[in-house]
Amino acid sequence: MKNLGGMGNIMKQARRLQEELEKAQAEIAEMRVEATSGGGMVTATVTGGGELVSLAFEKEVVDPDDVEMLRDLIVAAVQEAQRKAQAVSQEKLGPLAQGMGLPMM
Repeated sequence: MKNLGGMGNIMKQARRLQEELEKAQAEIAEMRVEATSGGGMVTATVTGGGELVSLAFEKEVVDPDDVEMLRDLIVAAVQEAQRKAQAVSQEKLGPLAQGMGLPMM
């Protein structure tokens, strides 16, 4: 019968970890991460999941004769914002994954 008490503790701990994981996932979903490129000329904002939700750029960076530069700055800002969002997500979920014995993302 002692094993049943140990199993109850394991189940209780698993439920607690599940609740913490759900809370962290909700926080990540609500999170907004921002990054810039071109010395702040282009700003991208993504969700914690990396979805682009906003893109802004200064009008000085819009040069009809150099559209490729604007395109590169946009890509750089979006990629950096997504990288930051992934890092924050891993920071929030990492300890929970370790507590559950799961590999890091």
